[in-house]
Amino acid sequence: FILQANVIYLGEMSGVISPASSAYILRAITIAEEKNAECLIIKLDTPGGLDESMREITKRILNAKIPVVIYVAPKGARAASAGVFILYASHIAAMAPGTNVGAAHPVGMGREKMDTVMVSKVTNDAVAYLQSLAKARNRNIQWAEKAVRESASIDDETALKIGVCEIIAENEEALINKLDGRDVKVDEYTKKLDTKSVPIKKFSMTLRERLLLILTNPNIAYILLLLGIYGLFFELQNPGMIFPGVVGGICLILGFYALHLLPVNYAGLALIILSAIFFILEIYVTSHGLLSIGGVISLIMGSLILFESDLPFLRVSWEVIMVVVIIILVFVGLLLFLGIKAQ
Repeated sequence: FILQANVIYLGEMSGVISPASSAYILRAITIAEEKNAECLIIKLDTPGGLDESMREITKRILNAKIPVVIYVAPKGARAASAGVFILYASHIAAMAPGTNVGAAHPVGMGREKMDTVMVSKVTNDAVAYLQSLAKARNRNIQWAEKAVRESASIDDETALKIGVCEIIAENEEALINKLDGRDVKVDEYTKKLDTKSVPIKKFSMTLRERLLLILTNPNIAYILLLLGIYGLFFELQNPGMIFPGVVGGICLILGFYALHLLPVNYAGLALIILSAIFFILEIYVTSHGLLSIGGVISLIMGSLILFESDLPFLRVSWEVIMVVVIIILVFVGLLLFLGIKAQ
């Protein structure tokens, strides 16, 4: 027999699709299954993200034992790139007014640039995968191909009209009302949703998932890396201070862990380390500013190519780079001033 469902789980995923997103959604589905939830609703707002994390999420949704509803919300939200695949994999796709979905063309996110042949292979693979999701959920197959090959994007009303989503709902309450009475095919049986009389339970990220989400932000990973490198260099130059070494060591480990989760370019990492060496040498060697100039150039170039991706949200922002360069120059200048004054 089937246990009586007594709760609707409501989760929220905002930002880049990453290992943190995958861990959170997979855990949400597992717990919703264990509690025999009426359904799991995931509010989604994403510019896209990592292909591996996206595939983990879609595979888990396809094999879920309870209905999974992906709700692109609030107003102004989007399900772009990897978000298109997640929306297509859901049992019910819903969107809020003023949202959009699309632009699922694959982009290079690894250490090696893709040539024309590889781009064609990756694109064809993405088209086939999204079309298979469309067939599994009886959604628009033709638009799925356009979303990948042409980076097509559509608003909520068009998505409803052409069969990309099933519901447009102003808010969560309206969505739950529209879900009530719908027949949903889950696994090998059809379930009629009864959502009006079922309480809602919000599903939050754990501390580990929040930390993982923070670490997969390229700007945070970049800052941790620099704090680690300069903290250790400062400790080596001034043995016994302890604090810079402890903080630097922790930040460096967290920074390297973050690099493991992101498409890092090790040439950029080498340039950043080289810049730190130049700045340290400037304090002890009379170079008339040449070492500082070399340090600035190495730091800027290394920062720009540290994360090799065509996606802006997987690169260090130019504003962060400029702030870091200015702070380091001020710090090195202060050390030079204090050294000259001491002499």
